[in-house]
Amino acid sequence: MERILPFTEEHHQFREMARKFFETEVKPHHEEWEKNHIVPKEVWRKAGENGLLCPDVPTEYGGSGADFLYNIIIIEESSRVGNSGFFISLHNDVIAPYISTYASDEQKKRWLPKCASGESILAVAMTEPGAGSDLKSLRTSAVDMGDHFVVNGQKTFISNGQLADLIITAVKHDNGTISLVMIEEGMKGFERGRNLDKIGLKAQDTSELYFNDVIVPKTNLIGKQGQGFRYLMQKLAQERLVLSVAAVEATRLVQSLTLQYIKERKAFGQKIGSFQNTKFKMAEMATELEMAQVFCDKVVMEHMKGENTTAEASMCKWYTTEMQKRHTDECLQFFGGYGYMMEYPIARAYLDARIQTIYAGTTEIMKEIIGRSLGL
Repeated sequence: MERILPFTEEHHQFREMARKFFETEVKPHHEEWEKNHIVPKEVWRKAGENGLLCPDVPTEYGGSGADFLYNIIIIEESSRVGNSGFFISLHNDVIAPYISTYASDEQKKRWLPKCASGESILAVAMTEPGAGSDLKSLRTSAVDMGDHFVVNGQKTFISNGQLADLIITAVKHDNGTISLVMIEEGMKGFERGRNLDKIGLKAQDTSELYFNDVIVPKTNLIGKQGQGFRYLMQKLAQERLVLSVAAVEATRLVQSLTLQYIKERKAFGQKIGSFQNTKFKMAEMATELEMAQVFCDKVVMEHMKGENTTAEASMCKWYTTEMQKRHTDECLQFFGGYGYMMEYPIARAYLDARIQTIYAGTTEIMKEIIGRSLGL
């Protein structure tokens, strides 16, 4: 099906380069990364050399100054090979925009070039042991000491937590307002906890972070003091949208793997794909996938025009991630016992899909946002 997004010949050429990168630098190594529970920093530097990091960041700050469609291409090609360890979209589409939008010119020059080259890996620290989707309940404190803050607290479930060199951290002041500060590798009192053992995303480092009297200079305050909650809310729509793009492509991969299998595997003397139940299930899933693709593309276009897509991005996020989870489960069934074996990609896809409806706002939170947009 032809896409409604306005991809040009330059976009197609970039896609070919990105596809080659993920096919050669990510796909063959993913199993090893899963065993190690982390990806090497070298792959980040290689991605930077190929212009795959922060492509939409202006050239004066080390990026390519490209339009957002280049980011979309990277997300799709990453998901196309089943990548769930090298969290390139988190770096490009979720965290770097906080710096691009809210940081000062001096901060952009200090941080962004290394983010674009792969020398600095980004993380964002919002979630705490007692505060997930409810950001107003966070407890990590930042006491104002004039020219610096003293930060104390704990964060958990932080993606890129072991690898990150720069961590945008949500902190609360005595007056209850929230700010975003940049915690940098090497700051005294900043410690990383264990690399958390998850049921999926095995190659992705997810960590606990601890802040014990960390002195953070005011030059690391992102934007205005006390405006952190507003900044987070403004950027969550893009985070949810890019997750939707990844979910659509991950679902497409699962369907492709399944089609290949059911066209070859036989049961009761005939190919599994020839049974009516299999045909109907695959037809239903193919239809739903194409409808989800069109809606996601529509919201991407609206987002690129600068329109408010809070409700629409929430619709995309809950629907596509629930679709991914459901379709992966349905497809695994066609593999029978082999689908339960980790040597088959469908098994890893099944485990990796489960988190999709949870992080960046649960399905329930998405529906709450949509409900409010309806005046309910």
